[in-house]
Amino acid sequence: MNNWNEFNFNTRAVRAGQVRSQEGEHSEAMFLTSSFVFDSAAQAAARFSQTEPGNIYSRFTNPTVRNFEERLAVLEGGECCVATASGMAAIFSTCLGLLKAGDHIIASQSIFGSTVNLLNTILSKFDVSTTFVNLNDLESWQAAVQSNTKLFFMETPSNPLTELGDIQAIADIAHKNDCLLVVDNCFCTPALQQPLSLGADIVIHSATKFLDGQGRCMGGAVIGTKDLVGKDIFAILRSGGPTMSPFNAWIFLKGLETLDVRMQRHCDNAEQLAIWLEKQQNVERIYYPGLASHPQHELAKKQQSRFGGLVAFEVKGGQEAAWKVIDSTQVMSITANLGDAKTTITHPASTTHGRITEEQRQAAGIQPGLIRISVGLEDIEDLKADLTMGLNV
Repeated sequence: MNNWNEFNFNTRAVRAGQVRSQEGEHSEAMFLTSSFVFDSAAQAAARFSQTEPGNIYSRFTNPTVRNFEERLAVLEGGECCVATASGMAAIFSTCLGLLKAGDHIIASQSIFGSTVNLLNTILSKFDVSTTFVNLNDLESWQAAVQSNTKLFFMETPSNPLTELGDIQAIADIAHKNDCLLVVDNCFCTPALQQPLSLGADIVIHSATKFLDGQGRCMGGAVIGTKDLVGKDIFAILRSGGPTMSPFNAWIFLKGLETLDVRMQRHCDNAEQLAIWLEKQQNVERIYYPGLASHPQHELAKKQQSRFGGLVAFEVKGGQEAAWKVIDSTQVMSITANLGDAKTTITHPASTTHGRITEEQRQAAGIQPGLIRISVGLEDIEDLKADLTMGLNV
């Protein structure tokens, strides 16, 4: 079926992209094979020369992976999706596919620590430079533009402070300067935010997070047009091989089926937890877009349907106090992953952002007393009780 856009989100999340085999399976099939058989030498040649569509080798053509790619592209409103082995592989493949030596990136300073390291230490080896700017300061984006700037990169909401960037406004600045805007939509997913409809050129996902939803598999995805993603970035996948496994793609397909239901519960719990945390005397500051106190609360209402499942907060007493809160929990999992059905809690300054410099942490607002919680699907009263002991020490 080619008219999936005529259907609503949850129908697309359950149905889009599936092509049943001759066996007539109801659930999507797992094609756990490295290669595919051709009817003849002529057909093999036609497949390799791309004059005939069809499966060749699972590094870049696999029916289960293709099912996931097509479904996620439909959910994001894109023409094409390339699935990768991880979220970082998705970012790296995008940069390799769209940039060359001498090019320049403008990135928001409040992004994942591994992304900062990728831009600063790996891409710099290939003579690709990066300028980091304040996510929500539009003037800083324009001021950072150079004659060789090709790409704007942002997370919104950001990790871990849930800062927001105005996608439409930043897209306008990028396009005015003949640049592309790439948006990491990992924390909202298409259930809550669709950056392509707001002017972004490419959307990035770590499928490992909310798209899976149960912390089972690694994967990433790049969504955009057939020219940008289907040609330039697909070429990196085909020859470079940062490939998503068919088994993982099948897991992510199952995750997409329940995406909206899960995201609504994540949002319900996160909103209630943020409101509760605001009342705790040892909590110095809360970061959650659903609170009226959040500086981009109005923007969140404008470009997101809800406010997400991440809550960050600073406790009085710095790192020592933050570690006491974390170590006192019994229900929450102390792990740096997020987007899981199980609530996770971590100390960003010493984990997710521990490899960047102190100066970079300060610029990104990562304080020693900061705690990040990816709020799961447990009973909210149990989550509040789990934090109470550590907060009351």
